[in-house]
Amino acid sequence: MLFYTASILVLIIDQLSKYIVRSTLDVGETVYIGTMQLTHYENAGMAFSLFQGYARLFALVAILFVVGILYYRMHEAPKGKLLNTALGFLVGGAAGNAIDRIIFGRVTDFLVSRTGNGILNFADHAINVGIVLLLMHGIVQYVVGKWGKREAK
Repeated sequence: MLFYTASILVLIIDQLSKYIVRSTLDVGETVYIGTMQLTHYENAGMAFSLFQGYARLFALVAILFVVGILYYRMHEAPKGKLLNTALGFLVGGAAGNAIDRIIFGRVTDFLVSRTGNGILNFADHAINVGIVLLLMHGIVQYVVGKWGKREAK
């Protein structure tokens, strides 16, 4: 249940925020909400605007990723809240960007990093959070495994 809740919540927040940005800001327009800078940018490539024009190919990759996670969940139930949350964030983020790529041929980005070196969206941030949670899960499993072996000796 946690997996689906995280996936759907990420997807809804991502798509709703992109809709608001597309309907209220022109491409290239910048607004400030407090100290947060929002700039409407359309990316037809991947991270760092690499491989422009291949958005639909990246949509296919995202779909295959989501199907792979769903297949994994069907055949081997992931154990633990941390892993289920991580997979939910990854799937929600991948699906959010895939929807943009399929419908518009590009991804709507608007969250300007504080360093000014990138513009992302909620799906991108969810993918980053999912990766961090996945790494944390791996570390916890490693430590628990090491601890369990030590106790068994």
